[in-house]
Amino acid sequence: MPARRRTRPSRLHQEPEAVTWAREKAGLTKRALADMIGISEQLMGEIESGWRSATPANLIKIATALNCPIVVLERKRTAAVD
Repeated sequence: MPARRRTRPSRLHQEPEAVTWAREKAGLTKRALADMIGISEQLMGEIESGWRSATPANLIKIATALNCPIVVLERKRTAAVD
């Protein structure tokens, strides 16, 4: 059986750098934030690195825990050019 290659998701709900910035600004570690919202530290790291997309529900929990507007954490959408 061939080894499975791991690929990044084609579309993220979050801006990974914004999540990291907001967490650090709040003075929290990945573990502390993960504990606050009920996910694993590994998943938190994968969300911040862009290896996993945060579910909309988890993104709301992250924004709430960081006392941050969700729009700061959301992935910016580009307009389609006709």
